[in-house]
Amino acid sequence: MCIFNKVTLKYFNTFSIDVSAESIKEVYSESELLIYWRQATQNNKSVLLLGGGCNVLFLEDYNGVVLLNRIKGLLVHESSNFWHLHIGAGEIWHQLVVYSLFRNMPGLENLAWIPGYVGAAPIHNIGAFGVELQQFCEYVDVLQLNNGEKIRFMSFDCKFGYRDSIFKKKFYKYAVVAVGLKISKIWHPVLNYRSLRSLNVSEISPIQLFRFIYDLRCRSIPDPSVIGNAGSFFKNPIVDRNIADNLSNCYPDMPCSFQCNGKVKLFAAWLIDSCHLKGYRLGNAGVYSKQSLVLINSNQCATGIEIVKLACFIRNRVADKFSIWLEPEVRFIDAHGEIDAIKLFNELC
Repeated sequence: MCIFNKVTLKYFNTFSIDVSAESIKEVYSESELLIYWRQATQNNKSVLLLGGGCNVLFLEDYNGVVLLNRIKGLLVHESSNFWHLHIGAGEIWHQLVVYSLFRNMPGLENLAWIPGYVGAAPIHNIGAFGVELQQFCEYVDVLQLNNGEKIRFMSFDCKFGYRDSIFKKKFYKYAVVAVGLKISKIWHPVLNYRSLRSLNVSEISPIQLFRFIYDLRCRSIPDPSVIGNAGSFFKNPIVDRNIADNLSNCYPDMPCSFQCNGKVKLFAAWLIDSCHLKGYRLGNAGVYSKQSLVLINSNQCATGIEIVKLACFIRNRVADKFSIWLEPEVRFIDAHGEIDAIKLFNELC
């Protein structure tokens, strides 16, 4: 266990926003997690559970205790058709992808180089290049912090959606402590995403696909240790078919993806690009010059509010042009915890 008092959160969020918390504690076991959560709540302190700080935007100093989940562990067993992995929430996601791939358990390669820890993966239903976590998730183990009871949510119970799960909505007093993945022993490359369609499905190997995706992500998303960012800031909007058809009539080159439920996914990056905002700067916040879905902390000195104001500007420009309101994928954190990002947009814009 490591305890830091009155230290900055700058190095615990990938946006590198320079705010602080009353205290920060790294926890390596479920018992430590329970102890420090109860100590904080008994002293009427707010508690924020954090993994890698990859999908959060701090708006101001946090008036409470930040617990960094570092519960480790990785167990593998196999059945006739699958490998089953039980992974501690504090394992680093990309290292898990590498571990499974180089031990001949391919399947996760499309999810390579996603920053953060395993515990956050089911909360956000992480995804990339046409693959989402829910396709592999067998279960999620959650610790109920007020009584120490551990509950296993099978994949269906997690109510996964696009960058969404049940854990985003109802589980303030719970912590993800482990994730179970099920990887098929029969490997098929998933190459239906636009940037992968040039690859040869009959010739590519899992390692080659991993390296291709790794290189793509490195080229399109800046290293957060150099340029603060949270990866994709906005979700891709999912709209009714008639809305997509109307837009396609006006913009025939607009890319889209048809969903199983009859709706259509648009691509936020294309919408922002079409507003000519790639590379745009607003104070110390900016739109990354190589990928317009990534907002950056220019010179590592932007405030959270500067990032929000830039996001507001982008939302308004996209709405003016396409009548589509973008929603953030990033979660906004104020002095007491997560707040409604859309409500804040409406107040500021």
